[in-house]
Amino acid sequence: MTDHSLPDPAAATLEEITTFNRAGFGTALGLEFLEVTADVVRAQWTVSPDQHQPYGIVHGGVYCAVIETIASMGGATWFGERGNVVGVNNNTDFLRATREGVLTAVGTPIHRGRTQQLWRVVITDGKERVVSQGQVRLANIEDSARIGN
Repeated sequence: MTDHSLPDPAAATLEEITTFNRAGFGTALGLEFLEVTADVVRAQWTVSPDQHQPYGIVHGGVYCAVIETIASMGGATWFGERGNVVGVNNNTDFLRATREGVLTAVGTPIHRGRTQQLWRVVITDGKERVVSQGQVRLANIEDSARIGN
């Protein structure tokens, strides 16, 4: 079985966090983490044709996945050794079509409670225009062995 534990963000380098997130589906996203704390997560990626939908623009699912990844990294960092977090709702708005370039995602918490968290993530292009934004509600799971069973 593969170890899917998040490296301790307090001890892990940004390179280790980036590598952790490039497993499985994260490979298609190609995120490079620039900042990971309990209060802000910032990452960027270069758009590739593999991320396009048939009209040649970034597929909305890419934005959804990036937004959930950013929120989950922040939520997991804040929740720490108490357990894991899992996304239970993702609302993403697509505001500006993008074909190429480097996009930056920044996530910040709106609410952090005993059983759930709410994070907002904004994605901007190289001209600092908002191309997508979203909110992700995370469940705080103390009994991580129950996830997926």
